[in-house]
Amino acid sequence: MMYTDAMKRAFRSIVPPKGFYVELVDNEHFISVRAKEDVFMRLLDEDKRAAVEYMVRVKTALEDNGAIVLLVREGGKEQF
Repeated sequence: MMYTDAMKRAFRSIVPPKGFYVELVDNEHFISVRAKEDVFMRLLDEDKRAAVEYMVRVKTALEDNGAIVLLVREGGKEQF
């Protein structure tokens, strides 16, 4: 899988909520949309909802352009 120009345009057309961002990682056969948990946790409740909606829109836009997409978080405490 390659991150194509169409995917790039689709991703850039979606505006993230203020104070939130994701990173895209091309893993050859799929794309990871990675969010940092500490950035997410600093958002207010309403902004957290907007951030989740943003991630879903990004996932859908990439899939509509042929990508297999995995949403992941980075950081945070693991609960055992």
